[in-house]
Amino acid sequence: MKMLTTQINGLLQRIGANNADSIEETARLLAQASIGEGRVILAGFDEMEAVYLLAKLGVEPFENIHPYVIGMSIGKADRVWILSRNEADLRVLELARRLASEFIPFAAVASGKPEANNELADLATTYIYTGLAQGLLPGDDNKRIVQPHLLATLYVYEGVKLSYDEMLSDE
Repeated sequence: MKMLTTQINGLLQRIGANNADSIEETARLLAQASIGEGRVILAGFDEMEAVYLLAKLGVEPFENIHPYVIGMSIGKADRVWILSRNEADLRVLELARRLASEFIPFAAVASGKPEANNELADLATTYIYTGLAQGLLPGDDNKRIVQPHLLATLYVYEGVKLSYDEMLSDE
């Protein structure tokens, strides 16, 4: 447990240090929808769907949050927040390409760094990366184990929500 705690602490510190500006920009982007006449649409893929449950049903709900449903109508005033463990997931890229082609601003969170080979980062208006490319701990067979993608994304969510709530309270 001590090693796991140390590794998770390091992961969260790296996410915060590497993405402070992007977290603020993401909050600003999402707040545009709530200040205007749009919706904040959360598109969580796989285990990231759990973030919507927190946003909607948690002790401190995320104002104006709506779940993404495949094929739903998304307007120009809406802002979409894509959450995925993998930036190369074809479902994620399909949504990102659709939004980009319709000039709908969106934010994204995924594990990959925003490098030349990261199409999601290139398409997104704002991009936050968790840097969780492999497991945190060595397993018995020397393969890396423990990949807390959801935990890392929940940390990002809380950071964005803090700024988002502050922006909306200033209005």
